[in-house]
Amino acid sequence: MHRVPGGPQFVILCVHTLLFQAVTFLLRPTASYRAIELHTSSAWLGVLAASFALVPLVVALPAGDAADRYGEHRVLIAGAAIVCGSAVLFVVLADSFAGIVVAMIVLGAGHLLCTVAQHAMVANLIPNARLDGAYGYYTFIGALGQAAGPGLLTLFGPTGALPDAGAAFLAGLGLAAALVAVTLFARATSAPGRVVKAREHRVASLLRTPGLRKALLVSAVVLSSMDITLVYLPALGAEHGLTVGVVGGLLTVRALASMASRLFLGRLSALLGRRVFLVAAIAASALATAVVPFPVPVGVLFAAMVVMGFGLGVCQPLTLSWLAEIAPPGLRGRVMSLRLVVNRFGQVLIPAGVGSVATGLGAAGVLWLTAGALLSAAVTARSVPMDHG
Repeated sequence: MHRVPGGPQFVILCVHTLLFQAVTFLLRPTASYRAIELHTSSAWLGVLAASFALVPLVVALPAGDAADRYGEHRVLIAGAAIVCGSAVLFVVLADSFAGIVVAMIVLGAGHLLCTVAQHAMVANLIPNARLDGAYGYYTFIGALGQAAGPGLLTLFGPTGALPDAGAAFLAGLGLAAALVAVTLFARATSAPGRVVKAREHRVASLLRTPGLRKALLVSAVVLSSMDITLVYLPALGAEHGLTVGVVGGLLTVRALASMASRLFLGRLSALLGRRVFLVAAIAASALATAVVPFPVPVGVLFAAMVVMGFGLGVCQPLTLSWLAEIAPPGLRGRVMSLRLVVNRFGQVLIPAGVGSVATGLGAAGVLWLTAGALLSAAVTARSVPMDHG
């Protein structure tokens, strides 16, 4: 058995990540189903998806700076508390689309704070030589939570077209309370206030690293594609007459495939090289995404979701480990938050834009456009020099 990287604090971080992702991936599709129940159009579903990323666009860089200055633990506590607050809002405001959007915005803010703190904690706990494997383990646990969330959703209406959203929101609140409790056991991994001088200049220099901007763009497209399928797969299921159990199963299978891609990421990356591995994985996920909207047998849908999940699961840990390598100590929180800012811009602009363009084509058109964006991302990733250092 492999020794757990980072020791007890890494284990606590993994438990936190498991709960954090389970809460998020239970609340977000439940919100989508509730919006459908309120007769929300495909275009407005795109707005709901984008609302998750609105506040993080403003608070991401300050959150990274706070993690560097005051320690990741304080940022982690704040994020967990806000996630718990969002769960309360989902329970209270679920009777209107506007209320669901407000709760989603709050969830996005809490998600951002937790994510910045977690990414910086991994970078500070693990030596550079083991970062691919460590981020593979970390994102594997995150994918496990992403599988658990939709899996829990199937308990609240496995045979109907729509789940019991109220009960699912209450379950999310219970998980969020557990998340806050676990957060209290985490500790900062570096001394608060350990910030590199001339921070602004150093971050600006990092932006000039060859291939960095392209890598950030690819990461944003991949993450937005995951969000789009999370929101529009329930809509596609409703159009094609798929039950909640089938749709929840498809999302769960996608998350499980992402887990498989990450568990042995360090070995696969060393064998193939980061860049080749990344390009092949994204291209495969693009083809799989293009298959999903067709009226194919359910077995084909599950196979496509396996390929999609495996491919999309590779991008995040590889870009995270590369950024952690090139970021100096004392700047890691801010550098990771820079990546999140770009991702959040993608999460705001891409789903809303795709939803508007494909309004007349329904959920199928949205997913086909998403497949095209992923194929473009695979081509872009070919020029990112990730295998040095």
